[in-house]
Amino acid sequence: MTRPGLRCVQVFAALLAASCPRAEAGGIFEAGAYSFSDERGGFRILSATGTGTRADPIVVTEELDTADPVTLTIRAARPIQPFGSSGNYATGFLPLKIVARNNSGDAWIEFGFELQSILNVPSDYGDGLSFDQAQRVDNMIKSDSFAEFKRDFEPYDRLLFSKGKVDPLESASFSFLVTDFSPKDRFYLVEEPRVPST
Repeated sequence: MTRPGLRCVQVFAALLAASCPRAEAGGIFEAGAYSFSDERGGFRILSATGTGTRADPIVVTEELDTADPVTLTIRAARPIQPFGSSGNYATGFLPLKIVARNNSGDAWIEFGFELQSILNVPSDYGDGLSFDQAQRVDNMIKSDSFAEFKRDFEPYDRLLFSKGKVDPLESASFSFLVTDFSPKDRFYLVEEPRVPST
């Protein structure tokens, strides 16, 4: 291969590598002003993309190996500034889309999410964390696999998608807005696929 040809191949390889989602050491994926980790186990993050704005929400693509609840760890990767520009600062307003692949072997008939500001302690009214409790944007909660959703704000912050089904090896997407009026450097999103009772 000639020198110019070799150089083109090297440039192409560098561009391709830069465009692929990558995990930092420890399986932490960064997108926008936040990082996302599967460190609690039971699932794998495959990618995290987006800047974290309404027009470009953060999309976390995952594969769940179990029908048990799993916990996504979310950290501020940039400085916290409540009224800063999304993407450059962790503002406490996080448009999020979870794409979950069902690798559990069981069909999911519902799918729930719960916010926690302290691990294993459900979020409550006093911590400022919610699924857009102020309801600024009604149309941000949706799924491509479930027709209905229900939000609970007290005594915890939960979101339950129902009236649908995700078969094994299929994927489902869930979109919603997480708001944090007392922005934290770390919080948790519990994901709970539900299977038919036996």
